[in-house]
Amino acid sequence: MTRYNIHPVTPQERLIKKACEHFINGEIGIIPTDTVYAIACSLYNTKAIERIALIKGVDPEKANFSILVKNLSHLSEFAKPISNEIFRVIKKLTPGPYTFILEANHKVPKIFHRKKKSIGLRVPDHPIVQALLDELLWPLVSTSLKIEQNADLDEVYLTDPDEIEEKFEKVVDFMIDGGEGKKIPSTVLDCRGDKIVVIRQGLGEIPF
Repeated sequence: MTRYNIHPVTPQERLIKKACEHFINGEIGIIPTDTVYAIACSLYNTKAIERIALIKGVDPEKANFSILVKNLSHLSEFAKPISNEIFRVIKKLTPGPYTFILEANHKVPKIFHRKKKSIGLRVPDHPIVQALLDELLWPLVSTSLKIEQNADLDEVYLTDPDEIEEKFEKVVDFMIDGGEGKKIPSTVLDCRGDKIVVIRQGLGEIPF
């Protein structure tokens, strides 16, 4: 596994390009986000998505993976139309630590909606993720780096890059060390109905 030490505020362009080469080549990696560390790959590489599903022990067609995008310009690319009211709320909360559950349209890669009618969309507020998306020019698929469920919430997610490397060095192709990660995942908001419903309270505050 290749490890890149990338500054969490001012990412080095040279290292961002090297990390993106892995995604372009269909590989998977661990990246920091504005919430917890995540395993990620290109949205358009089915085999890479299947690898991540295997690591997580889930069916790729049923997995609750998120699509990471740079901004809301991708909203109509993957989701069916939403009301102006809901769009205004999403716009207010992005970029930020939120996952928006939306109805998938026909443009979403087939692996995502053969059996699923929805997608989870994320616009992370993290310089490294934004730099990766800038360089790639297409979205990433991600899922949180969650370990065994534990009664103590602090133990659910790996936050130390050294521990992450030790556990996953033979599982993924590369990782980005962006410093100590957060321990709380994103807030999940279901935006498929007339009103937004909170599915999971995470790092993001609820403004309504």
